[in-house]
Amino acid sequence: QVQLVESGGGSVQAGGSLKLTCAASVSIFNSYCVGWFRQAPGKEREAVATIDRDGRTKYLDAVKGRFTISQDNARNTLYLQMNSLKPEETAMYYCAAGGNSGCSSGSASGFGTWGQGTQVTVSS
Repeated sequence: QVQLVESGGGSVQAGGSLKLTCAASVSIFNSYCVGWFRQAPGKEREAVATIDRDGRTKYLDAVKGRFTISQDNARNTLYLQMNSLKPEETAMYYCAAGGNSGCSSGSASGFGTWGQGTQVTVSS
């Protein structure tokens, strides 16, 4: 069973940067769609960025040009570089893995494996 562990969250001021890391317990990037989601209190979980098993990426429109998803196959690690962060991006950020439908739809329901989350807080 795949296990995902996120790290790298924290508190930053608006305009700052953070890099999130998701360590997978097994090699998954050639078989799964993987991605980063976020969920703020009272809001639905939304896909921030995904990368499919062919390396194709998708981003939430609101983060395009500021966030970058990447993976290190040798280390079984997924990253999310976040630049120019905004206060409204304060949320719990989750790493997830799923089938192709996850990357196609961008819906959380397409991802069956989740990490525990890492909190990102952006102050104004």
